[in-house]
Amino acid sequence: MTADVKATIRTRKFMTNRLLCRKQMVVDVLHPGQGSVSKTEIRQKLAAMHKTTPDVIFCFGFKTCYGGGKSTGFALVYDTLDFAKKFEPKYRLQRHGLYEKSKVSRKQRKERKNRMKKVRGTAKTKVTATGKGGKKK
Repeated sequence: MTADVKATIRTRKFMTNRLLCRKQMVVDVLHPGQGSVSKTEIRQKLAAMHKTTPDVIFCFGFKTCYGGGKSTGFALVYDTLDFAKKFEPKYRLQRHGLYEKSKVSRKQRKERKNRMKKVRGTAKTKVTATGKGGKKK
């Protein structure tokens, strides 16, 4: 928690985006003599600054400047969690644990691809839906 005490967060290029129901900004993190600060700590500090909860804040794209001591990234603060789920890309929601991608094994994908090669046209949708295609005689 010593990193939490010494890290200073400043925002610039602040913009309110009404169409996407969010506030967006560039975030500068000053952390002299330390490694990079975790995104969860940055989210908590931004939540305190904007009087909201950390679950509606999405931080990404942080780069540490040469020589260390300063990192720059981007943050989005959504009005509600529903708007965040609506507008955020799935991979960022997955980082927060708000989206679960369905896992299909590699072998199943390959078998499906090869079944689809055997049929033409609209029959391909039937192959993917049922999972059983094969050749028509």
